[in-house]
Amino acid sequence: MSQVVSLPKAPVTALRPLCVDLDGTLVKSDTLVDSLLVLARTHPAMLLALPGRLLHGKAAFKEFVTSHVSLDVAHLPYNRTLLQYLHEEHSRGRALYLVTGADVRLAERVAAHLGIFTGVLGSDGQVNLTGTRKLDRVRSQFGGGEYGYIGNDTPDLPMLAHAAEIMVANPSLRLRLRMRLRGIRPARIFDEGAGSFSTAFRVMRVHQWAKNLLIFLPLLLAHPHVGFVSNLLSALLAFFCFGLTASSAYIINDLFDIEADRHHPRKLLRPFAAGDLPPIAGVCIVAIFLCLAFFGARLLPVAFSGWLLLYMATTLAYSWFLKRIALVDVLVLSGLYTLRLFAGSAATGWHISHWLAGFSIFLFFSLAIVKRFAELQNLRTSGLLPHNGRGYMVADTDQLRSFGTASAFAAVMVFAIYISSSDVVALYRRAQLLWLIMPLMILWLCRIWLLASRGELDEDPFVFALTNPMSLAIGIAIAAIAVLAI
Repeated sequence: MSQVVSLPKAPVTALRPLCVDLDGTLVKSDTLVDSLLVLARTHPAMLLALPGRLLHGKAAFKEFVTSHVSLDVAHLPYNRTLLQYLHEEHSRGRALYLVTGADVRLAERVAAHLGIFTGVLGSDGQVNLTGTRKLDRVRSQFGGGEYGYIGNDTPDLPMLAHAAEIMVANPSLRLRLRMRLRGIRPARIFDEGAGSFSTAFRVMRVHQWAKNLLIFLPLLLAHPHVGFVSNLLSALLAFFCFGLTASSAYIINDLFDIEADRHHPRKLLRPFAAGDLPPIAGVCIVAIFLCLAFFGARLLPVAFSGWLLLYMATTLAYSWFLKRIALVDVLVLSGLYTLRLFAGSAATGWHISHWLAGFSIFLFFSLAIVKRFAELQNLRTSGLLPHNGRGYMVADTDQLRSFGTASAFAAVMVFAIYISSSDVVALYRRAQLLWLIMPLMILWLCRIWLLASRGELDEDPFVFALTNPMSLAIGIAIAAIAVLAI
C-alpha cells in the first residue's frame, strides 16, 4: 500500500534545487532492464551485439540500447506518491532536476512527458553518470551550492551524503543499512511497498496449475485395476513438474510482455509491469523452478522428460514470437492442452485413445479462441484498441466467434461418435448413460460463449471452469454420470 513517511527535516527553501533519480526512484522499475527485455522481444538478433558494446563502457552500452528501443514513457510505473510530491514542489516554484545514470535521451523524454523538470542530467555515451561522477556533475551544475536529493540504492550514497535535504523512495535494504551505519537520516521516505513475498507468489500464477489436472486424465479414463496407486503417484509428480515449468513459462512471458502489459487495463497491475518486482527476481525464480522440475522428471519415464522439454520449448517460442501471429497463437495454446494429455500418458504408461486426442483438439481450440474473443470483446465494449501485439483487430470478433463455436460443436460431435463406438463397451458397463453427458457439455460450451459475447468472461476459460459454481456443478454431474456408467 502506498505511503509517505515524513521525518524531521531542515526547512525547504524554494531556492534550493531538488535532484531526483530515475530508475528505482521516480520510476519503480529499471528502465535499462525494461529496454533490454523489449529489445530481446523485438530485435533478438541484436542481443549478440551487447557483449561487444559493453566493452566500450556502461555509458556506451546504455546509449546503444536506448538508440534501438523507445520505451513508452507515458506508461512507465511511476512512484505515484513521489510524483505527487514533485508536482506540489513544482507548483511552489521549486527547481526540479532529473539526475540519473540512465541515458540522457531517455531521461529527457521522461522529463518532457512529466513537464515539471527544470533540467536533465544523464549518461551521455561517454560518462556513466552514477556514484561520485553524478555528485561531481551536480556540484558543477550548481556551483557547489546546496541541493536536495531523492535516491533509492547504494549508488546514490555519494549524492545523499552531501545533500542538504535527504529523501529516499522505495529504498533497498542495502541502502537502509548503509545509511544507518553512516548516521544518515532521510527527511522523507516515499514507499510504495514493492517486492513483498505475496508479490513474488502472485507472479507464479499457481492458480494456472489447474490446467495440469489434464495429466491425470489418461490414467482415470483407462480404469486400471492394477497399479493404480503407483501410477497416481507418478501422475502427481508429473503434475508438479508441469506446474513448476508452467510458472517459469508465465514469468518469462510476463518479462517479454512488460511494455504491452502496461497498456492493458488489468495486466498493467502485474508485478513486473507495475515495477513491484524486479526482473532479476523473476529470472532467479525461473532458474530454481526449472531445476526442480527437470530433477523431478528424472524420476519418471524418459518419454515424460521429452514432453516436458517440448512444452518448455513451445511456450518459449510462443512467448517470443508465435503469440503475435493470429490463429497460430490459439493453435499453439490448444496444442499445449493436448500435450499435457500425452505427458500424463507418458508418466503413467496408459495410452490415450484417438478419440480423446481428437476430442481434445477441437475442445481446446474452442477454449483458446474464446479467450482471445473475450479480450477483444472487452476492448470493443471499452472503446479501446488492442496494444498487446497479438495480431488481432477488434473487427475480428465475429469471425473468431464463428471459428470457436464451430470447433466447440465439432468436439461434441466427436464425443457423440465415441459413445456410439465399440471401444466404449469394453470400458463402460452402462455405456448408454454417457448420452446424458451430451446436453451438459452443450450447456457448458454455449454458456462460455454467451458470457464471452456479453463481455462477462474476464479470465482463462479453464480456470473459470474450476472456479465458477455452475461450471463446477456441471463438472460434478458429468463425473457422476461417468462413474455410474462404469
